Amino acid sequence: MVAHARDVDRALNSAVRELQTLAMVHGVEGILATKHAPGRFTLELSRDVPYGYTLETHADTHHKRPVQTGN
Repeated sequence: MVAHARDVDRALNSAVRELQTLAMVHGVEGILATKHAPGRFTLELSRDVPYGYTLETHADTHHKRPVQTGN
């Protein structure tokens, strides 16, 4: 949880780095980032996302955008 909107990117980047480290253990899951509302996100490892990728989704529209990451 962050107190200011300017801290959202920093918190998301930190969470992605942690998940990248976990993903490297098995090398089969990518990161699924879901935006639920402005400033409200969940991030998780998912077998539905190829290893080495982050898939950004929007909970309300199911819009998906793959992002290459450094896994």
